[in-house]
Amino acid sequence: MAAPSREAGRSRWTTSWAAAQTAPTATDTVASAGLTDGTFIANVRLSAGGQVRLRYGHAFGTKPVLVGPVAADGHAVTFGGQPQAWIAAGASLTSDPVAGLRTTEAALLTVETRLPGPTGPLSFHRNTHASHSVDGVRTTSVFLLTAVEVTAAHGPVIAVLGDSIAEGVGTPDDADLRWPDQLARRLPGSAVANLGISGNRVLLDDARFGPSGQSRFDRDVLSLPGLRTVFVHLGVNDLQQPPGQTDPTLVLAGYRQLVLRGSGAGLRVVGATITPFEGWARWTPGLEAVRQRINATVRTGRVFDAVADFDAAVRDPDRPSRMLPAHDSGDGLHPNPSGHAALAAAVDRRHLL
Repeated sequence: MAAPSREAGRSRWTTSWAAAQTAPTATDTVASAGLTDGTFIANVRLSAGGQVRLRYGHAFGTKPVLVGPVAADGHAVTFGGQPQAWIAAGASLTSDPVAGLRTTEAALLTVETRLPGPTGPLSFHRNTHASHSVDGVRTTSVFLLTAVEVTAAHGPVIAVLGDSIAEGVGTPDDADLRWPDQLARRLPGSAVANLGISGNRVLLDDARFGPSGQSRFDRDVLSLPGLRTVFVHLGVNDLQQPPGQTDPTLVLAGYRQLVLRGSGAGLRVVGATITPFEGWARWTPGLEAVRQRINATVRTGRVFDAVADFDAAVRDPDRPSRMLPAHDSGDGLHPNPSGHAALAAAVDRRHLL
């Protein structure tokens, strides 16, 4: 296959799809064991189209992993003109532009990756709420693949630094009804990169729920090409995940650090109020008071560059500590598709572009 042209190498690449990684735990059987002569197939919904290249990452690896052969929608993927390449532990790997492949906005791209192995434990995203496969067995996890980048005349990229709500808990698999998906449909010509991790927090790292928003900001957010805006959708897990954070000033200080780091990179940083969670097992009146204090400060406009009032979008006006039943998935914390639509509608597109 011919090597990619110099002109293609100079093209402006922008993010069309992305996923944030965590390290596997003992219950993540495939990721913790790794693969030998294994193939995983990822089906990813793009939010911008054009010529394609892939990015792999092994943020939590302890040894190099050989990747390839790889195909994207049946087109051979190369790395420096070769069908295989190594990802160093803790590093990333970007492919050549995929010859003969151009995608469209909202296309479903199928990426087939062979791992000769043995790989050892694999860095991965645990649940994308979409169907993929490992050696023919369905999974909702994506292994090593961290981004799809495209080159075309597109608007800006918006990265959502989020938790399980952004990740899509409460929405059906393969429906693309998470609020970042629904927001992307309101922003034709732009791209939305969903970096939600279930259980993720502003302040504390966790073995299962990944590095905190502060810890992963540089790797997950600032590494994305074409980025203009960061949308911070974190905070509820700082309150409800043990040890529950009862000092609102610490969460607010964490938000301000994210704003400073984003602003330092020339980015606009938009935040969201924390949604109600009465009915969730760990809700308490004391945590509700903390949530209200955080939200009151965020609404003043003195924390983020702009604010989406997610709390107001889904709360029950007759009982503001809980979600409106029509928006509740049933657990008190995670919105259903209707709730996700309300969240997406609460975002003023003028604050993003």
